[in-house]
Amino acid sequence: MPTTLWEYPSQHYDWTDADGRRHTMQGDKDYAGATPSWVIWQLLMRYSRENDRVIDPMCGSGTTIDVCKSIGRPVKGYDLVPRREDILQADARKLPLEDGSVDFVFLDPPYSTHIEYSDDARCIGKLDAAGDDGGKAYYAAMTKVISECHRVMKNRRYLGLYVSDSWKKKKGAPTGSGAGTFMPIGFELFAMMRKLFVPVDIICVVRQNQKLEKGNWRKTAVEENFYLRGFNYLFIMKKVDDVVQGAGTHGQAPGRDRK
Repeated sequence: MPTTLWEYPSQHYDWTDADGRRHTMQGDKDYAGATPSWVIWQLLMRYSRENDRVIDPMCGSGTTIDVCKSIGRPVKGYDLVPRREDILQADARKLPLEDGSVDFVFLDPPYSTHIEYSDDARCIGKLDAAGDDGGKAYYAAMTKVISECHRVMKNRRYLGLYVSDSWKKKKGAPTGSGAGTFMPIGFELFAMMRKLFVPVDIICVVRQNQKLEKGNWRKTAVEENFYLRGFNYLFIMKKVDDVVQGAGTHGQAPGRDRK
């Protein structure tokens, strides 16, 4: 894609492996919150090379693993509650990897509590980004995840983080009041990453989502006076330790070099 507006054509793409077998899906289409595989493919084709080591610390249904298989990238996927045998059990806040050992990280974290990912009490998806603590527990957990991603990455390598903002209705609020809490999760996570990484770009990812056109969804949004989420952020960051720890990041062009 040559622009910062990505409208992906489908959740999955087709590919044929070395044995001539055709694959039409990456991950699990029934998994709540599945990442569009097309988005991961776009990132890896631009910011990684064949045999570059890829990890996904919150692998979900294994979409990143399947994309990497289709384009020849060694990959490890981790999750608190693995759904497949090829997903390793680990907490994204403490990865079983050596410092500076990874070429590319893809991360699609929970966007507060709107999806029930598992029964594991440690799940970050159980932390409310608009909770009684003001979301401190959620953002503290994500700070650890982002820091851990930085630790395991090689210098001058890339990270892609796919995320959406969220909104939560205030309990007991009158119909149509629009009373609720907006959670600018994207901006908050970007600010966290900005402390460790050099920003490469910000992509707006949209699709012709039929759910947004459903009469009951639109009717509720109008009656309750809130917006339906229509896009995701895709933050592309680069680990450049000699810049971040040295002269600062202002005015620095991250570039595409692999030095």
